[in-house]
Amino acid sequence: MLNRMRRIAGIQAATALAAVLIFSDTAAADEADGAWTDIADSLFADRPLAADDLVALEAPYRAEDAALVPMTIRTALPAGDRRQVSKLVLVIDNNPAPVAASFELGPDTGLTEISTRVRVNSYTPVHAVAEFSDGSLHVAEVFVKASGGCSAPMSKDPEQAMANLGQMKLRQFGQTSGEAPASASQAEAQLMIRHPNNSGLQMDQLTRNYIPAHFVREVTIRQGDALIFHMEGGISLSEDPNFRFDFAPNGQPISVEAVDTEDDVFTREWPSAKAAPQG
Repeated sequence: MLNRMRRIAGIQAATALAAVLIFSDTAAADEADGAWTDIADSLFADRPLAADDLVALEAPYRAEDAALVPMTIRTALPAGDRRQVSKLVLVIDNNPAPVAASFELGPDTGLTEISTRVRVNSYTPVHAVAEFSDGSLHVAEVFVKASGGCSAPMSKDPEQAMANLGQMKLRQFGQTSGEAPASASQAEAQLMIRHPNNSGLQMDQLTRNYIPAHFVREVTIRQGDALIFHMEGGISLSEDPNFRFDFAPNGQPISVEAVDTEDDVFTREWPSAKAAPQG
């Protein structure tokens, strides 16, 4: 009799725990949905957001390093669709500053894919929104398990980081040994910027004081006078910002201007994407 009562009590406890877990998961999902609804209303007002296959977001479900989480946004229009992508927005819903980066694309830039690395502060949905030239908005969503990314300490010595502040490198792919890009109409490049990108939530390990926020807030990439993209970023971008993207080369030199929150301006120029070696 006593054993039977214990079994019944155990079943009741397990059932109660399962109910609590289900309720917690439902509450967390409702909270996440509510956060995205508020963010979307703030960014896009009452404009409809279509969840379809015109935009995709790639990110790890469980990040290896919450301070360096890779994210890739891809867009794909049907054959014959003459619209262009005019804007891409990356939102990390549960980060202290959810908008990680917003990319304004130049006309005829040919950009269909862009990758970067971000900080993720807690388990969160992540959204990518693409705006097309007809004004329509399209959204993709993934869920990322990571925590502590916004407060994670720098990976480099602060003095070394400041000594290299603003140094830039542009890699151009498919051009090793002077080869032309794989496609004459499309090229790929990767921009790397040396910058601590302090979030304002990190603690100095010696003084135990918070390190002031200091991050790259704007990046503008052009080929000649033609804009490839203009990025506005926040504290969610990782240390040493990194952007890999495709574009339609026009044979003109590629120039970059980066501006940080201290109004430091960093510039550099490279030869044409069609003729430049890696560097």
